[in-house]
This record gives sequence, structure tokens and C-alpha cells, in this order.
Amino acid sequence: MLSRLAQAFVRRLLTPFAKALLKLGFSPDAVTIIGAIGVIGGALWFFPRGEFGWGTLVVTLFVFSDTLDGTMARLSGRASPWGAFLDSTLDRIGDASVLGGILMYFAAQPDGHLTAWFALACLVFGFMVSYARARAEGLGVDAKGGIAERADRLVVVLVATGLTGLFDLPEIVLTVVLAILAVASAVTVVQRMASVKRQTSLADSSANVTGHGTARP
Repeated sequence: MLSRLAQAFVRRLLTPFAKALLKLGFSPDAVTIIGAIGVIGGALWFFPRGEFGWGTLVVTLFVFSDTLDGTMARLSGRASPWGAFLDSTLDRIGDASVLGGILMYFAAQPDGHLTAWFALACLVFGFMVSYARARAEGLGVDAKGGIAERADRLVVVLVATGLTGLFDLPEIVLTVVLAILAVASAVTVVQRMASVKRQTSLADSSANVTGHGTARP
């Protein structure tokens, strides 16, 4: 949802930076790795200390590399399966670092265990959303979509965490957002499972019809 609406705008905005980095000799893979290090380092340094404002600013800055490296790959003609694999793998580590950092902070607070549990639920179901798609594609079917795709989840978490830190909002706000996001992620897993079930059932039905229509020797 959010990713589809903003993707073209962000790509156009980052194109001049992508061209400049290519001229300086940076490769798309290098930008992917630098961005991942920035996200992981920022999340695991600031969030466990309760510095949500600074942490969100640092993570958001490096998150843009996720689009920047893809733009660089397209402009330079270096798009490759390896680049896509590297980007996807490091994205998951970055997502885990963001939610893991939040979890670490609240797990250490006497009254923060509920929020920590919701952060853990978001982490688990977020990985399940990605796994469902990857496993489905391995079976030759599509499992995209759902109400809480990866970009949507990341934006919601960063906005809620940033507002909590920058404007000193009550931590219950972040707790509620994480609870809603955990439910939305779980629903997305079910949606993708239902999509795979529907597609595989149709494929089986088509195979049965074809088989029944074939004359036996």
C-alpha cells in the first residue's frame, strides 16, 4: 500500500544521488551493505537505550539506501539475482534489528513486558510474512500482497517510535501501535496462505481435468 504509493516518488528523488554515487565509483552492493550497517547499528545502539528519536532519525536515513541501491543497479545495468538476494537478506536483518532494539528496551523496563511481547510478535509474524512469500515462489506460485507488507510495517514502526521519542508521547501509544501491527502481520500471513491454497487448488483441479480428458492407452 504505502510502498506502492511512494515508490515512484522516492526513486525519482534519489536518482540524482544514485548517479553521483556511481560516478564516485560506488557499486549497488556497496550501498546495500553500508545502508544495512547503518540501520542495524542505529537500531541496536539507540533503541535499547530508549533514545527513540535519534534512533529513528539514523535508521530512516539509512533505510533510503534500500531504494537507492536498486536505482543504482538499474541505471548502471548491474541488476542481478545476487544483488536482489543480498538486498532481501540484509533487509530482514535490518527489520529484526529495529524490532529487536525496541524489544530489548521494553524487556528491561519493569512495566514494559507487554510492549516487549508485542514487539516480539511483530518480529515473528513479520518474518513469517516474508517466509510465506519466499516459500510460495519456490513452489512456483505468487504470495505477494496483504494488509501489512514489509515497507508498510517498517514505516508504521518508525513513525510510531519516532513520534514517541521526538514528542515525548506516552509509551502506551507505541504499545498500541505494535499490538495493531502484530495483528495486521498475522492477518497478512493468513492472507498469503489462503492465496497459495487457492492457487495450488486451481492448479490441481486443472491437472485433474487435463488428466481425465486424456485417453488412456
